[in-house]
Amino acid sequence: MFFLKAYFYKILKHDLINTFYYQNLIQVPKIKKMVLNFGYQKSSFKYLISSLLALEFLSGKKGKITKSKHLNVFLKIKKGNPVGCKIILRKAPMYFFYVKLKACLYSKTKHHQIPPVRQNLKQTNSLTFQLKTPLTFSELETQFQFFKHIPKLDVTIVTSSKSQKELTFLLKSIKFFL
Repeated sequence: MFFLKAYFYKILKHDLINTFYYQNLIQVPKIKKMVLNFGYQKSSFKYLISSLLALEFLSGKKGKITKSKHLNVFLKIKKGNPVGCKIILRKAPMYFFYVKLKACLYSKTKHHQIPPVRQNLKQTNSLTFQLKTPLTFSELETQFQFFKHIPKLDVTIVTSSKSQKELTFLLKSIKFFL
């Protein structure tokens, strides 16, 4: 991941400095972390284990089970029950997953179609999107019998940008589909 880290911190940094006005180099936006999340409305132990294993296959790190913080009568979820799992990626694992995500999505699309994601670009410092079919990753596709019940994968890219223009410039410069 040396080439990607060098691109982020040398070329991208100079592009941002030339495009926007910064008084200090600390103000230059960076990608802080990526959060991967599988959420369930009605979870069972079998589905949670398969989604934890899927997260470990995708990122190389162990995930954590998320618990509900509030009582939800409509979904029949008690406070403290497991409702999904997540993992937070920083530094080298984040770059590794980013390369894997780009390779997977662009290899599976035909004739430059828009990848199967739903994006939310309302905040100024993060981008949240959903992969409707996480089985597009080859690690999960080869073991279909274990991962056929996993839900949509929520991916959040958290940056240190201060405005919407900085965020879009940052994402476009790393060749992220917008």
